[in-house]
Amino acid sequence: MNEFHIANRGIGSTYPPFVIAEMSGNHNQSLQRALDIVDAAARAGAHAIKLQTYTADTMTLNLDQGDFRINDPDSLWSGRTLYSLYDEAHTPWEWHKPLFERAQAHGMIAFSTPFDESAVDFLEQLNAPCYKIASFENTDLPLIRKVASTGKPMIISTGMASIAELDETVRAAREAGCRDLVLLKCTSTYPATPENTNVRTIAHMRDLFGCQIGLSDHTMGCGTSVAAVAFGATVIEKHFTLSRADGGVDSTFSLEPEEMQQLVVETTRAWQSLGEVRYGIQSASEGKSKIFRRSLYVVQDVPAGAMLTPDNVRAIRPGFGMPPKFLPQVLGRTARHDIPRGTALNWDLMS
Repeated sequence: MNEFHIANRGIGSTYPPFVIAEMSGNHNQSLQRALDIVDAAARAGAHAIKLQTYTADTMTLNLDQGDFRINDPDSLWSGRTLYSLYDEAHTPWEWHKPLFERAQAHGMIAFSTPFDESAVDFLEQLNAPCYKIASFENTDLPLIRKVASTGKPMIISTGMASIAELDETVRAAREAGCRDLVLLKCTSTYPATPENTNVRTIAHMRDLFGCQIGLSDHTMGCGTSVAAVAFGATVIEKHFTLSRADGGVDSTFSLEPEEMQQLVVETTRAWQSLGEVRYGIQSASEGKSKIFRRSLYVVQDVPAGAMLTPDNVRAIRPGFGMPPKFLPQVLGRTARHDIPRGTALNWDLMS
């Protein structure tokens, strides 16, 4: 499968995981807070900041009835109307340019999730370097074709999608011009639990669709993301906020700056540890440790002609003597000459 670049960052198994800080609605309708989130993400080492580009009117209807109210008691947003939720969470379009510029000033990539075709046209004016498709839009094939037609890399969350639906999505993207594609394993619950994340799917998805695979992680902490990297994830996306105590529509399952920094460090360590299939000595420094293996030593003075026995020969550290596997062949032999205590045993010392 192809590796590629988004701006100056490589995506693929030969590069450290590409870590995306998702701002979503954590700006709490303050541009200054949004800018502060970009700054904090950059300091934490995130490689990209991701926005969402929509308005309440491009998402739904302003109705307080039936289908347009969230009635799931387990939802973080139970009792809210869709319109009020999206109106609170949306990032004003006039903020995008200063937020993109702030990220670029840090050397960080800024991009967004468009939710309709007008958002794609708007983001093209900002020269967005790539696009994200959200889980709830991954079956919106007209939107996917619109984004793919830009020719820019696409990152698509797979939450809830069946293999058949993902096949349609991937085909639509590729047929419309997408060459560089990342699918993000995603569980569309907020927050998600490690138990329902199923990161073993990552390797299967990679084999099935022949593209880069990552994780859009809604669990708490960074353990699930580290596990995903071990299974081959090359992109990690996490919601990000300055402080969960500040509230906001997504704050409950968002990382704080120190946690984001830990995520970057630990996913990089996980990637570094993957290496290749190898046995034996792993490095020159490890080779030096061979001296700490056990080997056969004379542990009591043995006069010339005396027999070697379990009382005067033992397997101890360090490893300069014969390997312990030879102990049965050594016992019962006789010393050719006096062997002082602490001598590393070898065949020339015995007969």
